[in-house]
Amino acid sequence: MKIRIEAIQVAESFNIKKFRTEFRTEAFSGSTAEVFYALTEHNRYLYIFDYGVVVFANYDPVAKSEFLNFVKNYAANLVDLNLSEEYRIEIDPKESKPIVKNDYVTVPEIDPSLLRIVMLNIGQSVALEYYEMLTDELITSSKHYILELEQKGKLSISKTNLLKYIGKVLNVKNSIVDNLYILDDPNLVWDNEELNLLNRNLKNNFDIHPRFKDLDYRLQIVEDNLTLFTDVLNVRESHRLEWIIIALIAFEIIMALFVH
Repeated sequence: MKIRIEAIQVAESFNIKKFRTEFRTEAFSGSTAEVFYALTEHNRYLYIFDYGVVVFANYDPVAKSEFLNFVKNYAANLVDLNLSEEYRIEIDPKESKPIVKNDYVTVPEIDPSLLRIVMLNIGQSVALEYYEMLTDELITSSKHYILELEQKGKLSISKTNLLKYIGKVLNVKNSIVDNLYILDDPNLVWDNEELNLLNRNLKNNFDIHPRFKDLDYRLQIVEDNLTLFTDVLNVRESHRLEWIIIALIAFEIIMALFVH
């Protein structure tokens, strides 16, 4: 038996509290930041995270499409980047413990807690991919200004556009900081060594921690670039003000000469 899992970055965030109130299905587990459903009558499982990710298990295309249309009502800033990741669970009673492979995990039996751990890690992986794309975009855009500094010794970007760029960088960083908890281990692994081992192996398989460290490093590069751009802009503004002051003084001198 196989269970197909797919994680999709649907939006920047979900209102989990409002969703849980209106979805009218009892959750297997959940909090203000995430909610997991074990829809055993259809052999389906569903995991929704407030950082905009939905993870499906055993959903056919029609059911998946219907739910996506529904959950978008609780989304802020839809993401149209086709960001998704697939994985599968294979059930083999001959195995004594879960065995994690690159694109699937083999388990002796299935239960909602085990499924939740697998779906959690796939959801984290997709969220990290989304943030990686955002930081790549920021670094690419900053390279243009760095090249301009190298070739021309100045920046042509206006103060307004620079402030917009700074706002975009801070928005991305704040989103990542707000969702730092995605790296936390769920409570259910603390007292279950088998689930704890599965969780660690899945994190290693998806490179969760190294990718987050790389993400943090790239954000630091962007911040350093911002500091440089801001300093250059401040110098430019300072020179402009100096010329304005010089012009005003010259005007006053000329007026004084004409008056006398």
